[in-house]
Amino acid sequence: MLLTTLLRAKVKTKHVMVMCESVATGHRINLLRERTADKMEFIRYDPLINQDSLYKEIKKIKSVKIVLKAQKEEPNVALLNEI
Repeated sequence: MLLTTLLRAKVKTKHVMVMCESVATGHRINLLRERTADKMEFIRYDPLINQDSLYKEIKKIKSVKIVLKAQKEEPNVALLNEI
């Protein structure tokens, strides 16, 4: 394998968006989880029956890159002009 092939390879994101469905009513929600974690199962409020219900992961939707708030901020232009 050539080195250029390794450099062009896409880097997998750390998180995945998954669809979870209520066992009781079929209500669906989308949540984020780490790629390496097990499938999700949790208890959460179900608005269709107004009670807590068991939700299970049914499928992966897409990979998601999470950008932290500190990374979104633009640099101070005044400081850049002084340099």
